[in-house]
Amino acid sequence: MKKVSGRLWLLTLVILVSVVAVLPSYQTMYQILPGWMKGVLPNKGITLGLDLQGGIHMVLEVDEDRAVEIAVDRSITALQDLVAEKKVAVDSVKRTGHDQITIQPQNADAKAAVQKLIDDFPIFVEKDLGSMNAVVWELREAETKRIKDSAINQALETIRNRIDQFGVAEPIVQRQGLKQIVVQLPGVKDPKRAKDLIKETALLEFKMLDEDIHLDLPARVPKDKEADVLLQFAGKMPEGDQILFERMVDKDTGVEFRIPYVVKKRVMLTGDVLSDARVAIGQFNDPYVSITFDSKGGQEFERITGENVKKRMAVVLDNTIYSAPVIQERISGGRAQITGTFTTQEANDLAIVLRAGALPAPLKIVQDLTVGPSLGQDSIDKGIRATLIAGAMVVIFMIVYYRLSGVIADFALVLNLVCLMGALSALTATLTLPGIAGIVLTIGMGVDSNVLIFERIREELRGGKAPRSAIDAGYDKALLTIIDSHVTTLITGVALFLFGTGPIKGFAVTLCLGIAINLFTALVGTKVIFDLLYHRQKVEALSI
Repeated sequence: MKKVSGRLWLLTLVILVSVVAVLPSYQTMYQILPGWMKGVLPNKGITLGLDLQGGIHMVLEVDEDRAVEIAVDRSITALQDLVAEKKVAVDSVKRTGHDQITIQPQNADAKAAVQKLIDDFPIFVEKDLGSMNAVVWELREAETKRIKDSAINQALETIRNRIDQFGVAEPIVQRQGLKQIVVQLPGVKDPKRAKDLIKETALLEFKMLDEDIHLDLPARVPKDKEADVLLQFAGKMPEGDQILFERMVDKDTGVEFRIPYVVKKRVMLTGDVLSDARVAIGQFNDPYVSITFDSKGGQEFERITGENVKKRMAVVLDNTIYSAPVIQERISGGRAQITGTFTTQEANDLAIVLRAGALPAPLKIVQDLTVGPSLGQDSIDKGIRATLIAGAMVVIFMIVYYRLSGVIADFALVLNLVCLMGALSALTATLTLPGIAGIVLTIGMGVDSNVLIFERIREELRGGKAPRSAIDAGYDKALLTIIDSHVTTLITGVALFLFGTGPIKGFAVTLCLGIAINLFTALVGTKVIFDLLYHRQKVEALSI
């Protein structure tokens, strides 16, 4: 009886802990708990996955070649500065292809000087072009591979940071294959805003307007006619210039339009030197984004503004001009503003992507799936219905076939579900539709062990043993078989969890927890009930 009492106390403790652990999943009940208990329990229980509460599922692909081009362009800027500093006579420095730099020296001495500069750029190797005057540098193969791999990892981290600041509960952001990223955002109410936030490249650049060239650009351009303007002036643009557009909205009519500017291609400063970005309100109640540079960026911004007083600098984000103010004086302190015709929400999203950092390359949406809340609720309803029907059929079968012993097995089944929900809640697991399928499977497995035990007991009874001895022998002889069947299934569940993704993991979690809990309820829970029923009096027959 001491062993029975110990197991009874253990069983009671497990039930109590499971019930308490599941309370955070029901916020109305969780709120009435005392403060010390809230401090012990997690502040949230089981959360619903994408397929149960709605949201978005996206598969993104990083443009690796563009990542290489951006890296080469930054090297070009550094090379142009070095050429100017050493006063090497060159006609042009430009990117050819996506991984080459072509330098056109003016004479043989300049060519020799350029060839020596490659020591300052070890990531490039010079191509042998024979007697051609041009010098061509090509990115090393190892460096190209490193840039592509780094682009995936950086994009993964940047997207994760943006989503964290966006405030999505239980997001899934993970790498898939060589260059794809899977993003799942359950419970998102505004899918379009979330998608725009994720795929925004957020490449912030400061460029100078070319005010020395005079093109007869239109004052205003309809928002869908930028391509026409670019085509019209394609042959009139100097090699180092480009046309970019500023987005504007007519305050009276609300019509959106574009203002074209001639901008120098050379990037004066990029957003990778930002340390912070915040939304602020201007004197006319217009939101703007206040940005703060780090120490290096602040010094560089002060130098650039000091050298370009009374000139216009364009603040460019993803090739769109947000503002093009005149530099009135040298700007110190490492602060600047991005103004434009955007709402407070747009300004806040812009601040988020700037704080989280720019993507190393543009993203292409390979797969885009939006799950509505109504579809999620329908999945929940059908999942609950399937669970109840499966549970009811198992309960009825066990009572009809095993009588009172079947009732004991059904008690173990209910105990199994209570413990499983408590474990999921304590782990703050995400419940998905495959997870519900795992729970339904657990219901079947919850009585599978009892079937093995009961059939062993019936064999012992047919052999002439007394009920008490038959029960003990049945549990002893079925023990190894039960452990063997559960361990082999558990190995499969662990493999699914380690190597599966998304829904497969949800199924694996409930399966593994259900198997572990089922071992306890079958070998301890039902045995305690049998011991309590048959330990005191001599029983002539067993209802099985």
